Amino acid sequence: MKHPTPNRYYLAKTEPSVYSIEDLKRDKKTVWDGVVNPQAVRAIKDMQPGDRVFIYHSGGVSAIVGLALVLSPGRPDPKNPKSAVVDLEFLAELDSPVTLAEVKQSKLFDDWALVRQGRLSTMLVPEKFIDWMKEKYPKARI
Repeated sequence: MKHPTPNRYYLAKTEPSVYSIEDLKRDKKTVWDGVVNPQAVRAIKDMQPGDRVFIYHSGGVSAIVGLALVLSPGRPDPKNPKSAVVDLEFLAELDSPVTLAEVKQSKLFDDWALVRQGRLSTMLVPEKFIDWMKEKYPKARI
């Protein structure tokens, strides 16, 4: 019997002026699109229903601001053959955002793409970061 793989966590960046956590909260669901970097597209294609996505506002204060649930498998973008899309549902807004500066200052995640590849918009989240966030936000649905 095959055991289901545990849900994975991803991080997806967005400019708040384009689509913010407040927009996702209002809309409840969205099609996450507009990603063209091959590494980020691969991350979207790897997403499966039940996975979770940390929503990260870039530009201005760069910070993790909320959490979304993956509703569909990642799939090719019908509007752009070099892109991929996924359906997301709003889960939660963080009481206090976790800034990129805070992540860097912890020195725990220097090998993570968020710290190493500043321009990468979508990525898998390491297990130790998930544990760190769960400890930081015990009441959040992380």
